[in-house]
Amino acid sequence: MEQPGPTIEPHVPGKPPGRPPAGRRSRGDGEKPGRHKPRTSATVESIEALGTTEAPVNKSNIHVLTIIGQIEGHLTLPPQNKTTRYEHIIPQLVAAELNPEIEGILTILNTVGGDVEAGLALAEMMASLSKPTVSLVLGGGHSIGVPIAVAADHSFIAHTATMTIHPIRLSGLVIGVPQTYEYLDKMQDRVVKFVVANSRISEAKYRELMFRTGELARDIGTVLVGKDAVKVGLMDDAGGVAEAVAKIQELIRHRRATRPRPKGGTPARGRTVPGPRGPGTGRPEAPAKPGGGSR
Repeated sequence: MEQPGPTIEPHVPGKPPGRPPAGRRSRGDGEKPGRHKPRTSATVESIEALGTTEAPVNKSNIHVLTIIGQIEGHLTLPPQNKTTRYEHIIPQLVAAELNPEIEGILTILNTVGGDVEAGLALAEMMASLSKPTVSLVLGGGHSIGVPIAVAADHSFIAHTATMTIHPIRLSGLVIGVPQTYEYLDKMQDRVVKFVVANSRISEAKYRELMFRTGELARDIGTVLVGKDAVKVGLMDDAGGVAEAVAKIQELIRHRRATRPRPKGGTPARGRTVPGPRGPGTGRPEAPAKPGGGSR
């Protein structure tokens, strides 16, 4: 019995030969029928990891540092808390200081405070940077966020932002002995002296705001809103992102103009100008080239 051979589909005018019928699509090799490979992209991964997409920006000489939520110190906070870990911020500050392409640091704060020693460590690092720094408080810069805000060379606060000044508090087991009070008093002095040294507020005024009664419902202290923080000398100016960026660019231009130039002319980028060699210079003489000739 003769086996049926392959059938040839007749050519229909206006239809390219060999194209699959409408409503059906061809599959690649190895693809299972009825299942489509999910599409992944950098945008989707960014949304899943960060909750947003990275804004396209040009390469800048200003490093933007964000301190959001509660400052997390030596103890891990519950997962539902929005936190900024100080072990993540410290490497960024060191890298910004060592990177010659970064000429300024802009710090954005919206924090309720947190660990005292961790926040004070970040404030000390920011105050000791050699590059221009500007801070901007948006929303709030409360508690230990105050030293971080004033640690910059110039500080801004939004008109609707607030800053809460109150004494240091402990949570957990507290031993009722005089040493506990002395420890708290010394820690409070560290914070007060840092704020006074890095702002225009006096120590007497800061302590008066810190121990004021009748303004907070369940605590003592003061809430400063926008220009009130500027009026008492805690912050330098009231403004937003545009004012903060303009100020840090101004500080960068001033640093460029006042930076001393190296002696003997400016060396080329990435190269050093060798000094004199020989006796009395502290550097050994250059070894002679093979053959004793010169080029």
